[in-house]
Amino acid sequence: MSDPAPVRLDLPEAAGTPLQVAILVAPGYWPVDIIGPQTALGILPGVNLHLVWKNTDEVMGVPTFPTRPTTTFDDCPEDVDILYAGAVSPEVFEDAETLEFLADRGSRARWVAGSCTGALLMGAAGLLRGYRATTNFTAVHLLPYVGAIHQPGNVVEDRNRITAGPATGGFEIAFRLIQDIYGDDMAREAILQAEYAPEPLFQVGTPELAGPELSARALARAQGMTTLMEEVMKRVGARLDAPSWAGTAASRVRHPDGAPPIPGCGPRPS
Repeated sequence: MSDPAPVRLDLPEAAGTPLQVAILVAPGYWPVDIIGPQTALGILPGVNLHLVWKNTDEVMGVPTFPTRPTTTFDDCPEDVDILYAGAVSPEVFEDAETLEFLADRGSRARWVAGSCTGALLMGAAGLLRGYRATTNFTAVHLLPYVGAIHQPGNVVEDRNRITAGPATGGFEIAFRLIQDIYGDDMAREAILQAEYAPEPLFQVGTPELAGPELSARALARAQGMTTLMEEVMKRVGARLDAPSWAGTAASRVRHPDGAPPIPGCGPRPS
């Protein structure tokens, strides 16, 4: 069977705005974080969507989600309009080739975007120092290691950096970028085309809504994953020469309703 023809919305008003969009798909990436921009942006006419990695060999998303990148780092356009990353495995945070690619393209991108711990990855590439940002609630205490300033919210925008925490954050980032590039009407239509109107079964989708008991339980059950990230981010902070207060600030970040910080994140090693 041959490859299907590209699916595009019939939007002549968007055809005159060609865009280069680069979305990272590293081994161990989380598809839930990229599907929003991949879909909402990818179906617009004039968008050149690149799923980027070191090579075009198949990578495995998490949970099991085989994916084939479309564009290598070397072949990715030098100037991209949107550079985007979702959560990836901790090893990627210390991969020099990946960080060099992100730092280079991010230095010229119209927008640098990250959802979940993809925000931290952009920070590891030196792209969030001095910017307000957010990430998944289990990892907000790690933002100081990359010189970022945590600001609560589903989506946080600071100049041309835009970050999100929840699983829906990728869509919400995409709608905001469509608004910036194409205007309010196009953003409204993009929301409708996606039929984006979440109605969760229970109103517990943030620590504030969930309350301290459920939040603490969720944090404890995610501890295996966050412990790996904590150790990696301490090394990232040392490499970036994050401010001397970063480790102490990270240890003081508290979750809503007085829930304690995630254990194990104390001051950076000297």
